[in-house]
Amino acid sequence: MYRYLLFYKPYDVLCQFTDDSDSPRRTLKDYIDVPSVYSVGRLDRDSEGLLLLTNDGRLKHRLLDPQFGKNRTYWVQVERIPDEASLQRLRDGVTIRQYRTRPAKVRRLSVEPDLPPRNPPVRFRKNVPTGWLEMTLTEGRNRQVRRMTAAVGYPTLRLVRVGMENLKIETLQPGQWRDLSAAELSELQRRCGEKRRSVPFRRSKSRSWK
Repeated sequence: MYRYLLFYKPYDVLCQFTDDSDSPRRTLKDYIDVPSVYSVGRLDRDSEGLLLLTNDGRLKHRLLDPQFGKNRTYWVQVERIPDEASLQRLRDGVTIRQYRTRPAKVRRLSVEPDLPPRNPPVRFRKNVPTGWLEMTLTEGRNRQVRRMTAAVGYPTLRLVRVGMENLKIETLQPGQWRDLSAAELSELQRRCGEKRRSVPFRRSKSRSWK
């Protein structure tokens, strides 16, 4: 049976189930006890938020392959308040490491989003204001959001993925996961051009980390 899990990855957690380093770090295994599911894309260790895990390889391919251009939405806290010219550069695409990013949807958030506190908290520079952006990309290269904001002069301080296509982080707290609802899965498959092949596993409550 296919499984489709929505997980709120906390800060400082590796986006994998094993860690071979000499000083073991927290991984997905510390939170998720479902066998044979794998993350659809990755979030960096220092990023947070929505992560989809599944054993449905076909759907995973549709979500990750750049040719299909599936949306990923992030709330991004940056140093200082970006001006409109910088936002337009992000929308148009910037060059990072000999690659020009695809056009993106970028807007400045008028108020700080309602997010759980990060542990540990972000370190701020005295007397330097910060701003929040909402960025929707159709590609997911390594550390792309951080490199994009740095390229226009606004380093990223905190990065939280809050959406992927129709999926939203919503009521989950860091370290919690749940199965997709039938409606969520049906809409996701429709957006990916996939026929519904299975009924999602149902669990009545969100699961929290150990």
